[in-house]
Amino acid sequence: MKQVFSLNSADQTAQFASAFASHLSAGATILLNGPVGAGKTHFARQLILNCLAEIGFIEDVPSPTFTLVQTYDIGTTEIWHADLYRLTGPSEVYELGLETAFETSICLVEWPDKLGELAPKNALSITFDLGEDDARIATLEWTADYWTPIVQTVKEGLENAQT
Repeated sequence: MKQVFSLNSADQTAQFASAFASHLSAGATILLNGPVGAGKTHFARQLILNCLAEIGFIEDVPSPTFTLVQTYDIGTTEIWHADLYRLTGPSEVYELGLETAFETSICLVEWPDKLGELAPKNALSITFDLGEDDARIATLEWTADYWTPIVQTVKEGLENAQT
């Protein structure tokens, strides 16, 4: 399935990410695609901040560009935020432990093309494209039924916020 969102500002991208926060559970993986500066890290950071806020916790959420993976305990599970930009291929993913995290945690993966065959088949893929000014186009694609009600709720939430 496929859904496209027009996000006209950084604030709207933040609202978009926040709308996912309370709907994710262990085993949910979001693959974040797009060029440098398209909004992948901004999306991930906002989603993580909202999940942490739901348990009353405030923490700095840095980009994992140099550490490759940052983890956050949100009470019921962990969030793994991975930036695979510096990896050369799927063989290096094994060393990170992502295969286990895909089953036991919420995973946000930037540059998921580096996963190759290891990319979870049940993941939600979000591709961010640059629009005019600060606008972004987010194209969501998924096959797992898990994502359909979540995407619908996110869509309705954004529509209500714009009216």
